[in-house]
Amino acid sequence: MISTSIRRAIHFFMLFFLLLSIQSFAQTGRISGKVTTKEGNPLLGATVKIKSSAKATTTDAQGAFVLSDVPATGTLEISYIGYAEYEIRYTSGKEVNISLTESINMEDAVIVTGVFDRRKKLESSIAISTLSDAQISRIVPSSATDLLKNLPGVYVNSSRGEVSGAVYTRGLTVGGGFYYVSMQEDGLPVLAIAGSSATDPLFKPDGFLRADATIARVESVRGGTASILGANAPGGIFNYVSKAGGKKFAGEVRTRFGLEGNGKNPYYRGDLNFGGPLNKKGDVTYNVGGFYRYADGPKHPGYPLSYGGQVKGNIQKTYKSGSLKLYAKILNDHTAQFEFTPTLSYTNPKPAGSFTNSSSTIIQDVSFTVPGSIFSRAESVTWDAKKVSQFKDYSVGLNWEQRLGSGWTITNNARFSDKENLHIATAVVFPFRVDQATFYGVGGNIPRFGTYNFYDPASGKSYGSVQQLPPAGPGGIRFIPNNLNLPGSDILQNGLFYNPAAYGDIDYSEFIDQFMITKRLKNMSFTGGAYFASSHVTRTASGPLGQGFATIENRPKLVAIKYTDLRGVNYDLTDKNGIANYGGSGSGNNDAKPRQTAFFFGHNWQISDKLNFDWGVRYEMFNIKSTFTTAKRLADSKLGADGDSLTLYDSRVYTTNPENGFEKDVNTFSYSAGLNYKINEGMAVYTRFSQGRKSPDLGFFLDAANQQLTSNISAEAQDIKMLEAGIKIQKSKLNLFITPFYNIINNIPNFQIFQNPDATYYAPPRYYQKVETMGLELEANYEFSKNFSVRAVGVFQGAKALRYGVYLARTNGPQDDTLVTYHGNKLDNVPPVMVTIAPTYTVGKFYASVNYQYMGKRWANVANAFQLPSFHAADLNMGYTISKSVQLSASINNLFNTYGVMAWAAPGGFPASLDTQGYTPAMKAANENNIYSTLSILPRAYFLTVTFKF
Repeated sequence: MISTSIRRAIHFFMLFFLLLSIQSFAQTGRISGKVTTKEGNPLLGATVKIKSSAKATTTDAQGAFVLSDVPATGTLEISYIGYAEYEIRYTSGKEVNISLTESINMEDAVIVTGVFDRRKKLESSIAISTLSDAQISRIVPSSATDLLKNLPGVYVNSSRGEVSGAVYTRGLTVGGGFYYVSMQEDGLPVLAIAGSSATDPLFKPDGFLRADATIARVESVRGGTASILGANAPGGIFNYVSKAGGKKFAGEVRTRFGLEGNGKNPYYRGDLNFGGPLNKKGDVTYNVGGFYRYADGPKHPGYPLSYGGQVKGNIQKTYKSGSLKLYAKILNDHTAQFEFTPTLSYTNPKPAGSFTNSSSTIIQDVSFTVPGSIFSRAESVTWDAKKVSQFKDYSVGLNWEQRLGSGWTITNNARFSDKENLHIATAVVFPFRVDQATFYGVGGNIPRFGTYNFYDPASGKSYGSVQQLPPAGPGGIRFIPNNLNLPGSDILQNGLFYNPAAYGDIDYSEFIDQFMITKRLKNMSFTGGAYFASSHVTRTASGPLGQGFATIENRPKLVAIKYTDLRGVNYDLTDKNGIANYGGSGSGNNDAKPRQTAFFFGHNWQISDKLNFDWGVRYEMFNIKSTFTTAKRLADSKLGADGDSLTLYDSRVYTTNPENGFEKDVNTFSYSAGLNYKINEGMAVYTRFSQGRKSPDLGFFLDAANQQLTSNISAEAQDIKMLEAGIKIQKSKLNLFITPFYNIINNIPNFQIFQNPDATYYAPPRYYQKVETMGLELEANYEFSKNFSVRAVGVFQGAKALRYGVYLARTNGPQDDTLVTYHGNKLDNVPPVMVTIAPTYTVGKFYASVNYQYMGKRWANVANAFQLPSFHAADLNMGYTISKSVQLSASINNLFNTYGVMAWAAPGGFPASLDTQGYTPAMKAANENNIYSTLSILPRAYFLTVTFKF
């Protein structure tokens, strides 16, 4: 229910809008003109504004504009993303024609993302940044999220490849990858409700987001009004804006060849984008583009790691008082996530043994089919490593803008999409010893006494054997190796990689709509709006569809196992490929229907020529209804699915527990207010306070459901308070933005799942965390000359846990669970210094630039067991314009082939490797030479790009 105070506020806003609608300006002048490029092409959507007022409009498809009721004389400000801003004096009644010059510097761009009214940085009281098409085209990012490393205060972990990354802002790392931010495409979230698991890509938005030649720019808002204008995203909004067609036909083709994996693995890609008018008048335009990519990958597993692409397009009708845009996207792309590499040294991490930063640890080329009888269903399921994870997205949207006159404007952006992720991957690849109990426990082979013979399934070569024998005293079950000679003994003696074949099939269908109405007055504007998203998510997941055990080496080879019981009877524990335990832990199904409804209001008041005040509120209602089934294991089949009693890999049989379900509601109220003071035309300061509220993500509910813990779900919103300030300087050669910030996040639930002795699950008591972050963001661009400029972004920050605790499970059951607290410890994944510096030199038709990145050392976990060391990395980019139509560019990513650690897993092998927060300083001190696992930035890669513009 909406509280009485909120109902009164809504009534007040409605009355306020009615009063505003009868007001009008006392101006009488009129001015018209056109805005074009220096080549004469019209610019659609350029902003034309009367300086020092709220009077503004945008150009139509011909670049034309009209402003009525303006002063007799004054100054026009003309701006367009990717072009240098222009000012010109005007006289009422005379036509003004302006040509803009393309600029790689976006510091003075007008922003439309996350603001109540379109405005420039110098005029706004929020932290906003942009990347233009020109900037994007000069680098070769490894993923769409990798672009964001060029923005201040943004921590990006793209070490897993194109998908399953992580994006954090201002130290908001608790909760995982995209938990506090909204990844958007053309103004709407990529996923209405996303997830943030550090290892599971099924719910992450980056799986359905690709950057190609259709991207015009990336706009970002960090903190501030993101709480008001972003759906459940107090940390920030990142909006990837697509290109639109112009009055003249134009386009470009980019062909790129690369060598990834330190120059060993080929990469092929082609991008296309073109657009133009659909009628003689030029008020109906179109734009179409996309990409196709085929690559072995930076860590080549022996088969193509990435292949596929997307097609995007839009048609726009522009008329005197508005525009209507129909847009669509088809994505069908296959790509895999990388797994961890065995590593030595905590102070100077390097791949252990013969491993390098381009080694692959995911499963080899293998395919197997699990019969439906194992899951008590009609259809079988095939797992094929070469298919890797497949991401599909079929989307269509409609964006409408209507100027009603007298300062009124309404916009509505709606999109329907149908998405699917068929997740085929190797997960949690960690080593463990075959002469210890964990190996046999994971495979379900305790107490299956006898001899286990390990061999290469391709050649039949024996690796030796291990006997599992009953206890001969108080020492427990015995494991006795015999002539055991497994590859990778320099990493782990008598060890194998755990290579579970993860499988999941998830479908999203969702409808998102955002409506806004704005009233502009002489010195203020008012914006009200509503956001609605309805999703239907179904997931079928089996965890591992089968279990593989592989050699500890680059491109691990599956190891087959024969088992001989104490009577001398021989069994195949694995199939011909080396896959054991078809069906894994059974198949579970989720059916969830999340729904989000929000109302928001914002007021912007230009108190004087120098002082601007804005504030906004958002009330959001989240509801989720979910039904689910979980797997129930029956007695193993004596004959197995194939009818052969001597094959054990297909003997597991599952059914499903009765369907269960739940419904949860979370309602949140957020607010934000800021002041901006313009000291002069080149300097301004601002301050802002925001309180954002954050509902749990989709993964929280589905994971809880899968463990049948719905009776213990307490779905509370987190509380995020942000205080920020800023100094903004824009001179002829210098753009400088300094933004101090302070955050406190409260009510962070610690959701853990433990096992009872009877193999059922329970949740320990909920412990709520509280953390704080303070820091300073920096964004600067300085032009030393017309040939040489330097852009720098960075953050200096510190984060600590004010209240933080986790439960440690000793044995199965809650009787000896222990709460360990880390109050006052530093947070993990928060580097105190993170800087990117990009000097660019241009002379004639040639340019060269370097993207230098410094990542400071940061704590590996909240227990503060050790610190991941700092590292330096650099990308080199060069280009030459051969002619007006042809440009050649070359890039070397990770120029020095730096091994920069971005993530880690604890020593001890599976499953101990998964518990990074449970790894303590005492454990590290006990063995400083432990081999653990890491994920690093991607290895050196070379790219050559030819761009043809027409």
